[in-house]
Amino acid sequence: MKSTQLPINEYAAFYAPYIQALGEVDLIEELEISLHDFIKFVQKIPMDKFNYRYADGKWDIKEIIQHVIDTERIFAYRALRISRNDQTPLPGFDENTYVINTEATKRSIQVLLTELSAVRHSNLLFFKSLSSDQFQRIGTASNSAISVRAIGFIMIGHQKHHQKVFEERYL
Repeated sequence: MKSTQLPINEYAAFYAPYIQALGEVDLIEELEISLHDFIKFVQKIPMDKFNYRYADGKWDIKEIIQHVIDTERIFAYRALRISRNDQTPLPGFDENTYVINTEATKRSIQVLLTELSAVRHSNLLFFKSLSSDQFQRIGTASNSAISVRAIGFIMIGHQKHHQKVFEERYL
């Protein structure tokens, strides 16, 4: 499925910028391509920038990478539940509380990228396993309707959003 084919009623309006920024991409292909692009991008960042914060109270690059990992895990859990036709409303999460409790700044960039790669590869296998019907299932997360396929595109858009933040505010 292409991102431009995704109906807007399958995700909350606050996710629209993530999906629209993708242009026209295939979900499965872009899950893989965007991971490799992100890893190559991060590996080119100078070592002295990984703990840099562009303002007080802002996350450093390692914390943002951990945030991308944590958020992808949460999105994958939502996609799993919804794909299995679990109609239980799924709660949101406080991203700031998660980041504060990661200790990401103490981790090496290579370990963070290895973890991101493992999480994405697991999610890629999961999305490849889904039928057309499972992709189209809609559930509730963060008090809004969302489809399994929208979650996949949001994962990619979320990662790309943070890569753009790195470019604009950290480098």
